Amino acid sequence: MKKALLENVSRVDSSVQPCVVVHYAEVGLKGENRHLFENQLIRNIKQALKDTGVQQVRRFHGRMAVLLPPDYDWERVQERLQRVFGIAYFAPAVIVEQDIGVIERVACELMAQYRFQSFRVKTRRSQKAFALNSQEVNVRVGAAIQAQSGAKVDLSHPEMTCHIEIFDRFAILYAERIPGARGLPVGVSERAVSLLSAGIDSPVASFKIMKRGVKIIFVHFHSVPFTSDASIRNSQRIVQLLTRYQYASKLYLVPLLEVQQEIMLKAPTDYRVVLYRRFMLRLAERIARRERARALITGESIAQVASQTLSNLMVINEVTRLPVLRPLSGNDKEEIVDMARELGTYEISIEPYEDCCSLFVPRHPVTRAKREVVEEAESRLDVEGLIRDALQRTEVVKFHYPESDADE
Repeated sequence: MKKALLENVSRVDSSVQPCVVVHYAEVGLKGENRHLFENQLIRNIKQALKDTGVQQVRRFHGRMAVLLPPDYDWERVQERLQRVFGIAYFAPAVIVEQDIGVIERVACELMAQYRFQSFRVKTRRSQKAFALNSQEVNVRVGAAIQAQSGAKVDLSHPEMTCHIEIFDRFAILYAERIPGARGLPVGVSERAVSLLSAGIDSPVASFKIMKRGVKIIFVHFHSVPFTSDASIRNSQRIVQLLTRYQYASKLYLVPLLEVQQEIMLKAPTDYRVVLYRRFMLRLAERIARRERARALITGESIAQVASQTLSNLMVINEVTRLPVLRPLSGNDKEEIVDMARELGTYEISIEPYEDCCSLFVPRHPVTRAKREVVEEAESRLDVEGLIRDALQRTEVVKFHYPESDADE
């Protein structure tokens, strides 16, 4: 769909207003709280389109209309709307006056932009004062389109459908539906902290929870200067990409090297990874409390590696009172890779970097950690001191989308 399509239709009548009709699915099921979800969706649409000149988003009868300015860039508008969670689908459309003659002319001009052998007209009439009912509109507009195009009417499996929605004092017409991201608008489901590595799994896990309306704060653990800063740079690129879906993000860069060195010196070798992960959850929980987040997110998949057995996960979880969400727990690696490719994080994640969790890893890590062994090992560590020191040296990086809003 090119901008020229709406421009061509607009020439039919000076009162024609180009717009985008936005339909939502799950948001419409929220009962008495529906308006809260709709308001957040409108805010997110406006933020996504902030640098496109769009200023007005109108709500009507379970739909939204994004009014397009004269100099809009359709490709940019389409790209942005496809990443707004909460949208089931959207359509380039025109708003016209409630006059059947105008509706006929605009419908013919709209459909003339496409090639098709069969079509139908589908009218939804919310404004019952309109002189014609839905079926009468279908017949009249359908006859006009058929006379112009020569295409046959097919009510069951048409190649194209001319949609007409009559409401309030206007009518909206459109023919092409573009799939949206679905899910819930980011911001309606509180906040969570995601433990983000520069690898394949955790960005996908973050994305899946973000799609449920959760605002994500990211935490990345690193071992600089023992390692290079490649994992930091890659994690920043991943967060910048994911920020396209939630418009503003924070990334906490937490140094873990001192914690790892203490564990290496004072803890059993085969328990090192479990102890690393317990410290990560402790640190992430402290950040979550600061950010008023209600859960932690990890990219762990059951039994993918030694630290992710059920026994180890149980012992690791014991250090936090917050729920730990593991949206990939039932996925295998191939499925996760496919999701990462689709999301666009895969190419970043496979670039070379040194993961802090790969440091000082034993040849045979424990797969069924025992609580008493872990507690005895941690009794020889200054747990609170290590946490306090790591948090004091933590850096925070902020991201915004569109990028023109970014902090200097």
